[in-house]
Amino acid sequence: MKSFHSSDIRNFAIVGHGASGKTSLSEALLKLAGEINRLGSIEDGSTVSDYHPAEKTRQISIHSSPLHMEWKDKKFNIIDTPGYSDFIGESLGSLGVVDLALITIHAVNGIEVCTETMWEHATKLGIPKMLVVNGLDREHTKFNEILSQARKRFGNNVFPMQLPVNPGPGYNQNVDVLRTELITYSKDRSGKMSEGELPDDFQTKVKDLHENLIEYVAESNDALLEKFFDQGGLSEEEMRDGIHQAIQDQTFVPMFCISATSNVGVARLCDFIAKYGSSPDDRKSITAHDKNGADVEVSLDGEETVLQIFKTMSESHVGELSLFRVYSGTVKTGQDYHNSNRNINERFGQMFLINGKDRTQVEELFAGDIAGVVKLKDTHTGNTLCSGKNVVLPKLDLPSPNIHSAIKPNAKGDEEKLAVGLATLQEEDPTFIFKVDTEVKQTIISGQGELHLTVTTERLKRRFGINIELEKVKVPFRETITRKADAKYRHKKQSGGSGQFAEVWMRIEPKKSGEGIEFTQSLVGQNVDRVFVPSVEKGINTACTEGILAGCKVVDIKIDFYDGKMHPVDSKDIAFQTAGKHAFRDAFLKAQPCLLEPIINVEVKVPEEFMGDIMGDISGKRGKIMGMDSKGGFQLIKAQVPQAELHNYSTTIRSITGGRGLHSEIFSHYERMPKEIEQKVIKDRNNKDDE
Repeated sequence: MKSFHSSDIRNFAIVGHGASGKTSLSEALLKLAGEINRLGSIEDGSTVSDYHPAEKTRQISIHSSPLHMEWKDKKFNIIDTPGYSDFIGESLGSLGVVDLALITIHAVNGIEVCTETMWEHATKLGIPKMLVVNGLDREHTKFNEILSQARKRFGNNVFPMQLPVNPGPGYNQNVDVLRTELITYSKDRSGKMSEGELPDDFQTKVKDLHENLIEYVAESNDALLEKFFDQGGLSEEEMRDGIHQAIQDQTFVPMFCISATSNVGVARLCDFIAKYGSSPDDRKSITAHDKNGADVEVSLDGEETVLQIFKTMSESHVGELSLFRVYSGTVKTGQDYHNSNRNINERFGQMFLINGKDRTQVEELFAGDIAGVVKLKDTHTGNTLCSGKNVVLPKLDLPSPNIHSAIKPNAKGDEEKLAVGLATLQEEDPTFIFKVDTEVKQTIISGQGELHLTVTTERLKRRFGINIELEKVKVPFRETITRKADAKYRHKKQSGGSGQFAEVWMRIEPKKSGEGIEFTQSLVGQNVDRVFVPSVEKGINTACTEGILAGCKVVDIKIDFYDGKMHPVDSKDIAFQTAGKHAFRDAFLKAQPCLLEPIINVEVKVPEEFMGDIMGDISGKRGKIMGMDSKGGFQLIKAQVPQAELHNYSTTIRSITGGRGLHSEIFSHYERMPKEIEQKVIKDRNNKDDE
């Protein structure tokens, strides 16, 4: 394999909304470069990047797939990413290791919610963006509308490098603004093209756009600006460095016109990326942290090796692979590298360049490149490996889960197998989270959407051979009191042998929300030996854990054990535990007890036309609207909703908005539940106990 200098590498991720043609574009790129002989199709499951069984069945990308090719003496490392928000972690992980985001826009649907999300994340990561309007061979395309939509959302510096001449079925011509020429593509999907004169009706428009382009380019370079004023124009050659710099500064955001499935416009897009796209040289250093947490710069020209794992893949036919990017130095097969996150050494085995299922072995890799290594023994997604001083590269900021489900194995004894399986999947996919919740006594899995959880549990069954069942997550209601009360309880047991005796007098009163349980004793005199105080506290703690009204945790109460009685022979630890528990229970029931429910902060981002429906749905869920904001063409609705009403809420949002809405959930606080709902919860819980 030929090795490439960092300046000749182009690392880019193809991101965008679901079904905007990212996988088809990847396929067209590989076909042009001669990596494949024919264009595969998503419908018949023959594309290079969507090769996993779940992807073929569902006809969508679920995993981000690394691909590579050569074009005009440049090496392209391409990552084809999923567009469904369920798998957003895959897209964000990919954006974190590339130098350019290629954002696809559906030529009929225009800018959708995930188009905006990807734009925002790329901006946050500080990587340049290029827009690609894909599918211009379909009926009802609307290029001009999309251009003005993009300018409205992303800024007036969105600039069309091409204009489609004959969009719709039969589309095969663009005018090129940079070269002021007509490009006609062959109709045999080979991607071959020929240049010609501009059509008359495009002359004026293209001339104006060409002048605008020169102004954008000259803006980032004073020498060019002078040349422009002297000559009244600039050649493409003179503009070359200026275009590259303008993309880095995002002085302008280039927009391209293509149809990936008929391979129209893709060759010129490749040319542009090869000539003007970002290389690792454009971000020569990255800030990492040393072992004390201080900032250190990792430079592309550094001699020490620094690399980061951005994805862990596990496939039946090749085992496990760790995908990584090299930020400094070189990586060689057979070398040991130190994992600075886990403080262990790892020996690098076989390394591969990847195109879907195809693997090309390499012995050595240089700074700026991307590849995969056969699974490392204890290294996970997000870990940093280095050869010299210990440094840790920053981990990606991933969104919080917005859907939860409880999981349990069907077969007795599979609990350990399930725990291992869940831990493995969480290491591979950091947006999938599981926890054992002792309060509701369930193992809870959380993810980015219903499909995310479905796909993950299918992998669990397939890889670990566990039969599992999903059930609704129990809501962690809590119990407390609303006024003061006191109680006296005598526990007496005489049944042959030694007896039990204890009498406990206690007062209780409510505390502020979140203050927890406070146990005090104010015993005076010799009625109760102080050795039994911990026994009473233990009994109270048991009652608080088991719950009194509906089997829920008891919170925010002050308890004072102020008197009682004991027997010189029959009083013992267990007797005072029992008396403490029952005295607390009696006082609790006298103190106007109530149930508290968890309230969740919900943020929903939807196109404007669905705002009324979403707000109506929130009100129907006993939610309170806390505020609204407009963001681009979308509305951001902030609300507080009881957790009990949010089961599978992401699915509800998708069905209301036709898949165009997103939401996030974060716990806010506990508050009192309406009386009629409280009664129902108590009744349901007690019925379950009777069963």
